[in-house]
Amino acid sequence: MGPAESGEVTRPERRLPSPRAMVVAPQPEAVEAGAAMLAAGGNALDAALACAITQGVVDPMMCGIGGIATLQVFDPASGTHTVLNGLGTCPAAARPDMWAEHFLGECPDGFGYRVRGYENECGAQAVTVPGAVRVFAEAHARLGRKDWASLFEAAIGFAEEGWIIRPHVQAMFTLDERPYGRMSYPEKLGYTEDGRRLYLREDGTPKRLGEVVRNPELAATLRVLAEGGAEEFYRGRIARAIVAAMEARGGLIDAGDLDGFRVAEGAPLRVPYRGYELALPEPPAGGVVVGEMLRILERFDLVALGHNTPDYVAVVAEAMKIAGIDKEAHVCDPAFQDVPVGRLLSDGYADACAARIRRGERASLTRAGSDAPNTTHVSCVDAEGMMVSMTHTLAVPSGLIVPGMGFMLNGAMNWMDPRPGRAGSIAPGKRRYSSMTPTIVLREGKPVVTLGAPGGAWITVAVAQVLLNLLDWGMGMQEAVMAPRFSATSETIDLSNRIPRATERALRAMGYATKRSYQSYAFAGVHGIAVWDGTAEGGADPQRDGYAAGV
Repeated sequence: MGPAESGEVTRPERRLPSPRAMVVAPQPEAVEAGAAMLAAGGNALDAALACAITQGVVDPMMCGIGGIATLQVFDPASGTHTVLNGLGTCPAAARPDMWAEHFLGECPDGFGYRVRGYENECGAQAVTVPGAVRVFAEAHARLGRKDWASLFEAAIGFAEEGWIIRPHVQAMFTLDERPYGRMSYPEKLGYTEDGRRLYLREDGTPKRLGEVVRNPELAATLRVLAEGGAEEFYRGRIARAIVAAMEARGGLIDAGDLDGFRVAEGAPLRVPYRGYELALPEPPAGGVVVGEMLRILERFDLVALGHNTPDYVAVVAEAMKIAGIDKEAHVCDPAFQDVPVGRLLSDGYADACAARIRRGERASLTRAGSDAPNTTHVSCVDAEGMMVSMTHTLAVPSGLIVPGMGFMLNGAMNWMDPRPGRAGSIAPGKRRYSSMTPTIVLREGKPVVTLGAPGGAWITVAVAQVLLNLLDWGMGMQEAVMAPRFSATSETIDLSNRIPRATERALRAMGYATKRSYQSYAFAGVHGIAVWDGTAEGGADPQRDGYAAGV
C-alpha cells in the first residue's frame, strides 16, 4: 500500500536550491547589498561589510560610519579566527568627574544616565571616537576579496536614489524617550538643519511609512571613503569636518583623538557548552556575560524541565540575574581594570552558581544594563566556510549630523557612568561595556552557527536563549529566533506577550515579579545562520524588517 492509499499526506518536494552562502540582517536593502556581493564573487567578509555600510544609510538612527562596531570572523582558508573591537573611546579631554556634580540617576529603563543640563539636548560632549570605519578597513585589508571601493556601491546607490521608511525605522523615528530622561527621537532628528531636511516633513514631524529618504551628502561622503580609504575618516576631509562640528557644538573630540584611534584585536573567548564551543567577544563586549549564563545552565537538564515552562523560565532567569550582577560589578574595559574572566567562566564558579539556584536562592539584581537598543547586526557565511558576525551601533544617537556629510555621530558617552570610581566611569581613552555579542559556534573545530542581535541590555539574554534553542532543543535557526523569549535584567522577569498567562501566574506563585511586554517578538532582535551538513539556514527576527538571503 502506497502513501496515497494509506491516507498519509506527503510534503511537496522542495524545488528551491539549498544555499551554501547566506547573509541575514534586519534591513532588506542591506541584505540585498550583501547577497549581491556574494553573487558577484565576494566572500563573507565582503558581503558583511557591504551590508553594514548600507545599513548605515537605510537605518540612520541605528548605525553608521559615525558609530562603533565589534566584528568576529572565522576564516578556515587562512586559519584566522579573531575579534576586532571598535567600541568608541572617550576623548582625551574627557574627565572622570566631568558630569559628577550634575548626576541625577540612572534612566528609569536602565538605558543610560540622567545628567542635569543634558536631559533635553543631544550633547556633542556625549560623542565617543567612532570606531566602525577602522573595523571595516582593518578586516577588509586582511581578509577581503573584492576591491574596497566595491563595498560602497550599493550604499551609495541607496543614498542617492532613496529608500523608503520601513515599519521599524518609523517606530524609531517617532520614539518618545522623554519619560526615561532622554530626548525624543523627533527632537534628535531635528537637532541639526541637515537632520530636519533629511528626515522631517514640512510640519516638523518625522517622515512616514513609505515616504522616501534621499541623502546625496552621505553618498558624497561614502565616495570619499571609497576612494581615499579609512584615512579620510580619521585624518582627512571627513576628520576635519567632524572636528569642526565638535568645535561648533562644544564637543570634546579633536584631531588627535581621531588620528590616534586603534582597533582592539584579540582572540575570542572559547566557552565549552554540551560538546560545542562558543566563540564570544571578550570584554568590554558582552561575550563573557553570555558565556557565564550558559556555563551555569549546562549544569541543568533543561530539556527535562520543558521549554518555557515555569521551572525552565525560573532557572534560566536566575542564571541571567547572576551574570547580570557580575557584569555590573566586574565587566569593563580591561585596559583600565582587571576583569576576572577566568573565574567567571570557570567550572568551580559555574558549579557554585548552579548549586545556589538548586537551593532555591534568588539573586537580587537592581538593574543590569545601561547601553541602548540603537543597534544593528549582520551575519554572513560563504561557500568556503568563512563566517562573519558583526554588531554595530550609534549607541544613544547624538542627533548631531556632521554638516554637509550626511551621517550622525554616536552618543556612546551616555553609556558611561558619570560617577567616578566605578567600573563604567569616564576616563580618557576608555571603552564602555557593551552588550554587543557577535557570536560564532564551533563543533569539532568547524564553524556551524553565526548569530548576534541589536537590542541593548537585552542582547545577551536573547543570544543566550537562541543558543539554548539551537543546541539544547534542536530548533532550526528561524524557529530558534522566533520562539517566545523572556528577560531578567532586573528583579522583574519580563515576558514576551506570547508566553502563556498560565506560565506567568505560576511564576508569580513562585514569588517572582513579572511584567508582560506588549510585543509578540520582544527582547532584542536576533539574526543568525546555521550550517549543518554544508547547507546554510538563516533566521531573521520578526521584530525587525529583515530576512535571510541565500546564494
